[in-house]
Parts: sequence; structure tokens; C-alpha cells
Amino acid sequence: MYRTALRNVLAHKGRLLMTALAVMLGTAFVAGTMVFSDTFGKAMRDSNSKSYSDVSVQIVDRAAGSGASAREKSEKSAATLTDATVQQLGALPGAAHARGVVSGFTGVADKSGNLVGQAWSAKGANFAPGPDGKDSRYPMAEGKGPKSAQEIALDRKTADKAGYKVGDTVRLASNGPVLEAKLTGIFTTDDPVVNSGGTLTLFDRATAQQLLLEPGRYSSIVLTAKPGTTESALLAEAGAKLPAGQQIHSETGTELKDDEQKMIESGTSSMRTMLLAFAGISLFVGIFIIANTFTMLVAQRTKELALLRAIGASRKQVTRSVLIEALAIGTISAVAGLVAGIGIGAGLQSLIHSLDDGMPTGSLVIKPMTVAVTLVVGILVTVLSALLPAMRASRIAPVAAMSSGDQPSSQKSLVVRNTIGSVLAAGGGALIAYGASTGDSGGRVPVAFGALLALIGIFILLPLLSRPVIALVGPVLGKLFGTPGKLARQNAVRNPRRTAATAAALTIGLTLVSGLTVLGASIGGAIDKAVTSTMKADYVVSAANGMSLSEKIPAEIAKTPGVTAASAMTTVYWELNGSTRAITGLDQNTFDKLVSVDVTSGSATALGQGKIMVDEDVAKKNGVTAGSTMTVTYPDESTGQVTVGGVYKAGGMLGRVLLANSEIVKHEPEPYLSDVLVKGADGATDKLKQALKDATGANPVIEVKSKQDVRDDFSQIITFALNMMYGLLAMSVIVAILGVINTLAMSVFERKREIGMLRAIGLDRGGIKRMVRLESVVISVFGAGIGLLLGCFMAWAINGTLKSSMAGLTTVLPFGQLLLFLALAGVVGLVAAIWPARRASKLDILASIKTD
Repeated sequence: MYRTALRNVLAHKGRLLMTALAVMLGTAFVAGTMVFSDTFGKAMRDSNSKSYSDVSVQIVDRAAGSGASAREKSEKSAATLTDATVQQLGALPGAAHARGVVSGFTGVADKSGNLVGQAWSAKGANFAPGPDGKDSRYPMAEGKGPKSAQEIALDRKTADKAGYKVGDTVRLASNGPVLEAKLTGIFTTDDPVVNSGGTLTLFDRATAQQLLLEPGRYSSIVLTAKPGTTESALLAEAGAKLPAGQQIHSETGTELKDDEQKMIESGTSSMRTMLLAFAGISLFVGIFIIANTFTMLVAQRTKELALLRAIGASRKQVTRSVLIEALAIGTISAVAGLVAGIGIGAGLQSLIHSLDDGMPTGSLVIKPMTVAVTLVVGILVTVLSALLPAMRASRIAPVAAMSSGDQPSSQKSLVVRNTIGSVLAAGGGALIAYGASTGDSGGRVPVAFGALLALIGIFILLPLLSRPVIALVGPVLGKLFGTPGKLARQNAVRNPRRTAATAAALTIGLTLVSGLTVLGASIGGAIDKAVTSTMKADYVVSAANGMSLSEKIPAEIAKTPGVTAASAMTTVYWELNGSTRAITGLDQNTFDKLVSVDVTSGSATALGQGKIMVDEDVAKKNGVTAGSTMTVTYPDESTGQVTVGGVYKAGGMLGRVLLANSEIVKHEPEPYLSDVLVKGADGATDKLKQALKDATGANPVIEVKSKQDVRDDFSQIITFALNMMYGLLAMSVIVAILGVINTLAMSVFERKREIGMLRAIGLDRGGIKRMVRLESVVISVFGAGIGLLLGCFMAWAINGTLKSSMAGLTTVLPFGQLLLFLALAGVVGLVAAIWPARRASKLDILASIKTD
């Protein structure tokens, strides 16, 4: 039986090719993901470990920097890291050296005035030379380090990107005015910011403190231990000298590296999990192909298997023979997938480096776990997928050797199958509907579980659905394509299980693609509605890095020619009735000219009277209406009462609680200033936009955006996310195409006599080709259509669970895109049928008719 199984693999290698390819692609995805994530993670860890080679102990002031909260900033005078702290720590018995570090945001403009790199990875720091005038942390490749406020140094990669040379004048930007300084040096560094593609600018100590923190203050202090002194001992010595305060945190260099390693591991683990999820989808799609292939092979070998039973083979032996075939295919495919996956991992590593040459790279990491997982997954998926066909093969009676054709399913088995499918689909649909009706995150678990049940139920019911659904297009095929069209419809419903198994692969892909598309369109529509419904302003001025704008900018913008109204948009976090709330601040004098709120009770003029406005959700949760009072806790822990001046409909860009800026600064003098809203006399014009840029000093970090720009930004984010998802799902679609090719090719083989008879009675080669192609298109469109309906239904349910966190969210069906997906499914069917159709048309008439 073992020899028989292996001979069968060799005898049917052509028919098993697509199955092998499907398994290979899925396992290649798995192996490629693991190789890439392991390689990338190791490169990141190696790069970061070099950055802490001279760090024995690090002391950090968490309250330092513009990102600190008001409560943290209130502790500045009580606990800060100063020059005196550096001197005290440097004098410790176990300390060889103490270095004060100043760090903060600093953007660099290129010669065209545009920001170099991304705002979130632009950093400034202090040049800390030793007695020899050099800073070992930043060795100069050209020139010298900065010594005055008019001098800076740039890392090599940033200088090359911007085209700067020593002696050039460079424009810089922090959260304050734009600066110009002379480039005195270009340095090399292993700083993680630079290694990850960011920019690093060095100032002299005094300038760095003035720009990034405050005079005389450091954001951290790094201690290097003397030989023979352990990190823990030095940490204990330093602890006794540190100023008291919750914001002062210290740890050893080993702890710091461990924390960084954990962060990197967490990031790469999340990336690997996401990629493996899509690899799992590809393998899941492959299950249908494998099961369908072995089912068809068993059906085509009914006589052979019955003869084996007749000459003494037991049911277990027949089952094992089929599973041995699957094991052989799985092993070969998994090994090929492993090799291909290593290539994919190397390709992804090269792609990442080509997109951002600052990203660290290293030699490929191929762990034993990667090899083991790839091989085990490939073999298990193949063998388990073939288990049901193998069991069916063992049930073939010896008497079947005297008959031909597939053994029909019993009426009882069909009733049981359809009953189970109906129960699962109905139960899943009910859970999905319930989850959607909750309107909040509590419905996500029922929706997820219901979606799984509904999918399984629909897959079970696909054979039942195929006949009536495909019958609907029968008359159209007959009228448009004549006899080939009629034959294609009949062939598509001849074996519903086979049709369903082939279509299911496309159903999975289209369910996910259409669901993501509807979600993207719905969220995009909600954001678009929020921008257009609440924003009267023509422009929004904000910092590209998300930092707070300088308090001077609103005044400069208000004085700009052509500006009729402007308001700073601030944010503070205070407690209202015991719950921390984000409160948005606006200028009460220009409020009605810049924004629009749909007030349901009270009046928007209440802002000018020192009252707050809340949206309907906050009002409902706190049981307040216009005229009610709420208890507020301010940053200094004092409390007070505020009156609700109005209630407005939830949604839009303004947040859930509004208060006048004049009231906010009474309790928090330096609130987070996120945006400045601007209204122009002539609306949004290029002239006004340029004037606003000039008013901010042509700061490369500050962005001036119109309403359309804001909408486009959100649209680009959604489009990018969707395109990434489409790309990751492409593998499952390719596997589904292989399934269609496989089914058609094997179907042509088992219908050789029928095709020969059709040719004999007058159907030409072109008619045979059309018949096979149309059959493929019908099956593909059937699977895609079911997938589109499922995807839209699930997207509607998910939208229902997001309504509490995204006001104004409604389900939007992008009919154009959905119809395009359906049309593309038809094209997939045509492409998949090219080889089977050619093969069918070239069959010899007499040889086909004589087929046994």
C-alpha cells in the first residue's frame, strides 16, 4: 500500500501540482514572516545595544520637555537635574564620568525649506565635549562641534539628505521661532534615532537648554562606572544624591537595554502576529483546494480503490494510502515553501532598507523554530485537509469496481449537512445582529464569534446555495453564448460540493476585502462629515510633530493681513464629576465664526459667560442639562463648580467638552496648544495660505491646512491602510486562483469522454474553450458574490460596535468599488481558465471517446 501511494503521487503529479503550489505559497508566507521579523528584530537590538555601551546608570527627569503635563511641570522647581546634580554625581566614588544630556524636538529644513525626514523622529541634543574638546558619543567626521548659539552639528545621514556641507547656513525649528545657524561639524553616531531614519542636531550645552528645556536644566544624566564598580552599586550611590520627586527615575544600563529589547520584541512580535494572521488566511484558503483535489482524485480512482478493497485491502489501509500521498505532497511543498520563505524574508529586508536606508540591517536569521514551524504547518495542513477525502475513500465498497463514476451522497447526509449549516449560519447571524445593536465595544465579542459561526455555516451551505444562485444566470448565459453558455451553467451545478469548495476560496478573500472596503468608506465618510459639519474656518495651523505650538503663534496669525477671525484650540485634562475629560478650549469672541455646533439645549453664547458646553453623550452619562452644575478638579487639586451652558450633538472635531480659553488659563496657564483656526476675508486662497506660513516664520514644522487638506490627510491614512491590507490578502487570492485552475483542470480530465462526444457532434474548439471559461467565470462570480454580501453584513455589524467611539458613523456602501471587485472576480475566472480551456480544446476526439 505504501508503494501504491507513492506511485499514485508520481502518476498524478500534474493534478497535484496546484495543491503543492497552494501549500508552498502559504508556508512561504509563514517562513518569510518569521525570517523577516527575526532578522529585523535582531538588527534593531544590535543597533540599540551599541547606543548604551557607555551607560552604567541613567537618571531621567520625566517632567522635562514640552510633552510634560501641567501637574508634572509644577514639580520642576522641586526636583530637576541641574549642573550641580551632574557635579555631585560625577564626584561619586564609583563614577568615572557623568554627562548631562539635553534632548528634545528639533526639525531641520532642507535647502528648499521642507522638513528633512519625519517630524516624530527629529531630535536635538547637546554636544558635551571632554577635556580634549571631543564628545565620544558623537565623533566628528568633518569640522568641529558647536561652541555658540550660532553653531550646530548634523549627523552624516541628515547632512547628505539635505545636501549640506560644513560652513552652510541651516534653518532649524523647534516649537518656537525658526532659527538659522552655521553648520560647523558633521558627525557619525549609533544613536537609535539616526539608525531608525531620524535626524539629530547638536547644539552647545547652553543653547540646547535654552531651546529644548530651560537654562541650567538637563533631561537626563548618564553615569559611567569606574573599573570594578558594578552598575547596581553605582545606582545605589547615585540614589542618595538625587533630588526628591516622583518624576526623577533612575536605572542601570543593563535595565535600560533590557527595556529597549522588550520594546523592540513587542514591536516585532505585533508585526509578526499580523503577518502570520494573513499567512493563516492563505493556508485556510488552501485547505479548500487540498480537500477538493483529494476528493476529486478519490472520485476519479473509485474503481482502483474498490479493486484494492476487493483483493483484500482494509479500510485503514486505503485511508493510510491517501494520507501518505498527502504527507508526501505536504513535505515536498513545505520544504519548497521554506526555501521560498527565506527568499521572501531577504527580499522584505532589502525592501525596508531601500525605502529607508537608515533602518538597521543584518545577516538573515533562520532559527530552528522557523524551520520546524514551517514544515509542521505545511505537513499538518495538507494531511488534515486530506483526512475527510481519505475517510470517504475507505468507505468505497468493493462492488464499485464494477461501476464507474462518483458515488452519490445519500439523502440523509445532505439533510444533516444542510441542517447543521442552517443552524450555524442563523446562530451566527443572530449573534452578529445582537453585537451590532449594542452600539459600543461590548458588542465586539458577539460580532467576532457570530462572524466565525456564520462563515462556517455559509461554507457548509454553499452546495445548497450554488444551484439556485447559478440558475439565475443560466438564461443570460444561454442567450449571450448559446450552447457553450448552457453547458457551462450545467457543468457548474453538476457537482455542487465541488463548485462550493472551489468558490469558497474566493468567498473568504472577497469577504475580507469587501468588509475592509466598506469599513474604510464608512470611517472616511464619518471623518469627512465631522470636518465639514463643524469647521467653518478656512485653515488650520498645527505642528507636524503633534507638539504644542508656541503661545506667540496665535497672536502673529491674528495680525496677518486677510485674517478676519482666529482662535487658539487648546486641550486640557481635568476631572468632571470624578472622571478625567479632555476639554477643548476656544476663543469665545470668534467661536461662532470658526466652528459650528448643533446645540440641542442652552446656547453657544454660554462660552462667553464662563460656562462649559458638553455633548449629548457626556450629558447623558452625567445626567446634566443646560443650567446644571458639574464638579471640576483642577491641576492643582483644587475643586470648583461649573455651569453647563449648552448641550450639543456628539461628533465633529471639537471633542466632548468645550470651554473658553480665558477660563482655562486661569487654572492652567500653559495648556496644550494643538491648532489655530483661521477665517479669511476671501475664504481659502493661496495668498492667505502663504501669508499664514510667513506669519509662522516659514517654519518647516508648522503646517497650514485647508478643510480639503485635512480631509485628504485622513483619506490618505485610510487608503494606505486599505492598500496594505489588500496587498497582504493578495496571497490568499492567488491561492484561490490556483484552486479554480486545479478544479477546472481535473474536471477536464474526468470529462474527457464527454468533451470528445461534444466535439464529435459538432462543437468546435472555440466552443469548448468558451464552455470551460464560462464555467470558471460562473464559479468565481458565485464565490465573490457570496463574499461581498458577507463582507458588507459584517462591516455593518462592526460599524455598530464603533458608534460609541465615533459619533456620526454610518455604514457606507461604495457600490462602484464593490462592483469592480465582482468584475475582477470574473476576470480571475477567465485567467484561471486559460490553461484548462486550451487543454480541453486540444483533446483528441477518438482518444477521448475511448477513455475508460
